[in-house]
Amino acid sequence: MTLKRENILIEALPYIRDFYDSLIVIKIGGHAMVSPKMMYDIVQDIVLLRFVGIHPIIVHGGGPEITEKMERMGKKPEFISGLRITDDETLEIARMVLVGNINTRIVSLIGQHGGKGVGLSGKDGKTIVARKKAAQRIMIEDVEHEVDLGWVGETEIINPELIHIVTGNGYIPVISPIATDATGNEYNINADTVAGDIAAALNAKKLILMTDVPGLLRNQKDLSSRISRVELDDVEKLIYEGIISGGMIPKIRSAASAVTSGVERVHIIDGSISHSILLELFTDTGIGTMVYKKEE
Repeated sequence: MTLKRENILIEALPYIRDFYDSLIVIKIGGHAMVSPKMMYDIVQDIVLLRFVGIHPIIVHGGGPEITEKMERMGKKPEFISGLRITDDETLEIARMVLVGNINTRIVSLIGQHGGKGVGLSGKDGKTIVARKKAAQRIMIEDVEHEVDLGWVGETEIINPELIHIVTGNGYIPVISPIATDATGNEYNINADTVAGDIAAALNAKKLILMTDVPGLLRNQKDLSSRISRVELDDVEKLIYEGIISGGMIPKIRSAASAVTSGVERVHIIDGSISHSILLELFTDTGIGTMVYKKEE
């Protein structure tokens, strides 16, 4: 039986009340970056959150679009544990796609839906101070090798002052994961990781990581094998067992780090489902995977 419209609104009421005046960090990535319809719906959801009294902060990636630009320029993308190996040319492409293209596109969409967006990168106001990510150890034919990721960074410090100023004045910050270290070297940081670090620094109510799958799958070939809840202590075991692999590793580790640092819940959801943010936040039945800490 289809719910009446008024029942849907009443179901949402306790969630709206609970999240009112709270900070929610939303990471947009995956194929939402290259699908205008998907991006339109996601940004519409985020603007609605702002108008019901929630303070959303957007962090965006751009992996598919960066890969597409690289391939058009004759460069083959390489990944280690879900992280892109980034030389000088790849960093320039990432900067162009993230800051010059995707960031401005999201800000424009926010305005189209009646909201007020402000485009930022990690460099602005020293919001993100980065450091170079250590070389990754991988096994090739049973021999361990160290692989330098190039201009791939990780967060050293989050300075949330500028984000608080922006959200406090009714704007929606849109943050791209390009940052510099203390000496001015520029790095591309995994957007899932940045979103988790920002959520932790803000003591956000929730962190939402948008992806291209229904959440964490026990069997990658079976979309119905979604794991709806992952307890913090089980994360490393699931990575060891290979259930969490590839690009899902930085997502889940980011989620775990955020929960450890005080974020109440982290949700990994499929951005290709229309209005997935609203379905995850304002209905009794979630649609993704929730990472949480078991209460003592």
